[in-house]
Amino acid sequence: MGVYKITSESDLELAKEDIQKNIRDVQKLYPKDVIDGTRFIIEECIAGEEYAIDAYFDSEGEPVILDILKHDFSSEADVSDRAYYTSKEIIEEYLDKFTKLLITINEKTNLKNFPFHIEVKVNRDRITPIEINPLRFAGWCTTDIAYYAYGVNVYKYYLENQKPDWNKILEGKEGKLYSMIILDRPQHLAVEEIKEFNYDRVLNSFAKPLELRKIDHREYPVFGFVFTETEQENKREIEDILKSDLLEYIELR
Repeated sequence: MGVYKITSESDLELAKEDIQKNIRDVQKLYPKDVIDGTRFIIEECIAGEEYAIDAYFDSEGEPVILDILKHDFSSEADVSDRAYYTSKEIIEEYLDKFTKLLITINEKTNLKNFPFHIEVKVNRDRITPIEINPLRFAGWCTTDIAYYAYGVNVYKYYLENQKPDWNKILEGKEGKLYSMIILDRPQHLAVEEIKEFNYDRVLNSFAKPLELRKIDHREYPVFGFVFTETEQENKREIEDILKSDLLEYIELR
């Protein structure tokens, strides 16, 4: 929401038009503390794969990582939040690397008892922080992937100053992906055009759906959230929903 990839002057003009068109609607959805709408950030477009990390600095200032999510996109132009997933392989590959990054950050900030959500880009061996959100974990219910994947209640771990025992937690998790899918309403469809969203058909698109959380799309621009468990060899089901415009699940008036 509110993210645009600019590669030309015409892209910038289109982004400005879209902001003017939609900002009032966005401001109605969220309080000013969440989305202000009066100031905007222009940042460098950094190449690489994107990861999102929920973590906290404990009572001694040591970083504790509670989950690592891979954020995939359907194309170079895609900036949506449709799909995030985690796995044993992702945790094992990046836990130490991201922990070292957080140690470096806290050498400068000296924070304690501090939760946060950080997004990074990984390009070969280079890890670049692109965004740090203080005093919260991943938005909406994205952070709950940690619970469905690993039994980690991130809020409980933070409040009780606990650290995940990853060696034990990851036992038996080989070859499995745990995903959170956002069922966002297509922007070109007005609320009045939509008669019904077929949640059963969505669930049937996945081999092992774990949880469905329905949202009233008339109040927020999403139909809901789906948590899934997917075998690595069946990753195509995640790739398919990532590229879908969701029209196949929508009945129009």
